[in-house]
Amino acid sequence: MDGRTTVVVITKDRRTELLRTLRKLCELPERPRVIVTDNGSGDGTAEAVARDFPDVLLLRPGHNLGALGRNLGVRHVRTPYVAFCDDDTWWQPHSLRHAADILDERPRLAAVTARIVVEPSGEEDPIVADMRDSPLSGPDWLPGPALGSFLAGATVMRTDAFRAVGGFHPGLWFGGEEELLATDLLRRGWWLSYVPSLTVHHAASRARDSTARRIVGLRNTLWFTWLRRPLFPALRRTGYLLRTVPRDVASLRAFARAAAGMPWVLKQREPVPAELEERLWALEKAQRASTARRYVG
Repeated sequence: MDGRTTVVVITKDRRTELLRTLRKLCELPERPRVIVTDNGSGDGTAEAVARDFPDVLLLRPGHNLGALGRNLGVRHVRTPYVAFCDDDTWWQPHSLRHAADILDERPRLAAVTARIVVEPSGEEDPIVADMRDSPLSGPDWLPGPALGSFLAGATVMRTDAFRAVGGFHPGLWFGGEEELLATDLLRRGWWLSYVPSLTVHHAASRARDSTARRIVGLRNTLWFTWLRRPLFPALRRTGYLLRTVPRDVASLRAFARAAAGMPWVLKQREPVPAELEERLWALEKAQRASTARRYVG
C-alpha cells in the first residue's frame, strides 16, 4: 500500500467505461483512495458505483460541473498528492508510487505527467511525442522534459499546488482547461514534467461528441489566450487560429462563443511576464507543427 496519493475521477454517462477503470484502480498495489465525481449521469452510473464499489467516495453534485468536478473531488483529498484520471483511463501498477517518490524528492515540482498507452493497440498516444520533444528547458533536477501544460487524465499533482492556484477555472468549464491552470502554476514558480517511466492506459470511449469537444476546445484556447497572453501574442495567436482552423459551422460557433465571453475574459485578464511569455511562445510554435494538436472533428 501507499497512502500518499488519492485518485480523482470525473465521469458522465459512461457507466461501462467507469466501472472498468474502477476495477483497474482497485487492483493497484498502492491501494489509493478513489473519489468519483458523477457529473449528472442519466445512465445509472452513480447507482452502479455505489453498488459495486462501496469504498469509493462518490460525489453527486446533481448537474454537470465539467472539469470543476475535479475541484470538488480535491476538496475531499487529504493526501499530499492527487492523481487525476478520466473514466476511460487507468494508472499502471506502481506508477502512482513512483510518481509520489519523484514529487517527494523535488519540492518545486508541481506535477508529473505519464506516458499514455492507447488500448487495445498498445501504441503510444501521439501526444507523447510532443511531451518527449518539449521545446522548454528546465533545471537539472527535473525527472524528464519540462512541460508548459499537462493532461488531466494522466497527471499526478501536488495537492497544495493545485489548491494554491484555485484549481480549474470555472469560466472554461471543460475542454483544454489544463492550459490555464498550468500557466498559473508556472507563474508561481512551479515546474511541470513529463516522466516516461510513469504509464497511463487509455481506451477511448465511443461515447464522445468530437465536434462539441472541438467547439469548446477552440473557445477555451481563445479565452486562455486573452486571459494570459500579452496583447501582441494574443493578437498573433488569434489571427493564426482564424487562418488555420476548418472553415465550418463548428469553428464559427467556437469563435462566436469566445466573442460572447470576452467581457468577463477581459475583466479577468492578467498577462504573464516576459520570461513566461517566451516559454508560451516556444510552446505555441511547437504546437503549430504537431500532428497531435488539430482542431478537427
